[in-house]
Amino acid sequence: MSTPAATTSYARDVRVTWWYTAGSILLFHVTAIGIWSVPMLVRPTLLPAPLAIGLFFAGSAASFAAATALLTRYRREPVDGGDDIRTRPPWVLVLVGVAAATAMAFGTGSVVLGTCIAAYILCLVRWRNGIRLRLVTLLMVVIVAVWIVDATRVTPAGDAAALFGIVLFVALLPTIAATSLWWWDIVRELDRARRAEGRLAAAQERLRLASDLHDLQGHHLQVIALQLELAEKMMGRDPEAAVEQVRAARASVDEARRGTRDLATRFRGVPLPDELANAADLLRAAGLTVELLIDAEAGRAPADVLGPVIREATTNVLKHGGGVSASLALARHRGEWVLTVENDLPSPDSPAGEGAGLAGMAERVGSVGGSMDAARAGDLFRVTVRVPEEVRA
Repeated sequence: MSTPAATTSYARDVRVTWWYTAGSILLFHVTAIGIWSVPMLVRPTLLPAPLAIGLFFAGSAASFAAATALLTRYRREPVDGGDDIRTRPPWVLVLVGVAAATAMAFGTGSVVLGTCIAAYILCLVRWRNGIRLRLVTLLMVVIVAVWIVDATRVTPAGDAAALFGIVLFVALLPTIAATSLWWWDIVRELDRARRAEGRLAAAQERLRLASDLHDLQGHHLQVIALQLELAEKMMGRDPEAAVEQVRAARASVDEARRGTRDLATRFRGVPLPDELANAADLLRAAGLTVELLIDAEAGRAPADVLGPVIREATTNVLKHGGGVSASLALARHRGEWVLTVENDLPSPDSPAGEGAGLAGMAERVGSVGGSMDAARAGDLFRVTVRVPEEVRA
């Protein structure tokens, strides 16, 4: 079951996609009502003109409010449905929208307008799998049927073609809303798949580490247990041999410790190209536009020196950057590995980089004969790290 936090926490590009989708649907809604109101409100209806105009605009406002509420709800609902109460159709909002469509139909004297708005409201509900396509198809058939029946009544003089474009614009509103939300569901599924892929990769790495650690420690612990058991048995009749077994057990302990340390080092030592790619993915997940440039021989650069620098620089970008753009580059230049990290600043008067993080990076790089420069470059903040090429990982 999805939780609200899980369903509303999106990357920045996904959020932008949602606002574009919802904004387009609502803009189409307002435009359709505006285009329809011009010719229809000047035509005589069964109701007095003030009442007809009041019903039309009241219905228009209520339908827009219901559509906005339905879209807001749609964004928060889990894609895969489930038993969560929030996945049940919001009948109150649907009834408000249908009532608003009815008021618009009475105000303009057009049944097809009310039918199109009611169908549009129904298309903004997250229906269970398989229902949406059948519902949209049925609604379009109903709209066409009502359109044909309503055409001669609305335009008895035979000028139905004059309103064809206006009716077509409103008739397409349900289909456009349904396809736009279908596209949004695809974007959400892709975003969820990306997150699931990251969690799966982390889980696989933990399982691999656990398996290797189990094999390593299991072997050494079994050997140590046998050596100590043998020493215990030999303690009475051959003390010197027992002491040798204890020494062998101690050596096995040291070997196990070295193996564990080597294993931990191997899992901590991520190749620099992967380190840079991970940093870029993290920044993109935070909504930044990231440019990544990696030298073809970057795998030969000292990962134990530059890896922590990359992680610290990435943290600084997330904490102190403007949150719009960043770039990471690692290249070889004149016998040095040059790492450059740039990011935009929150405001033109933001202070240049200072603090323990940059000082720690400078100290780490300086310990191997390298250098670091951190300074403002226009509206950007740039960190440049240089490490001699002869420094190996």
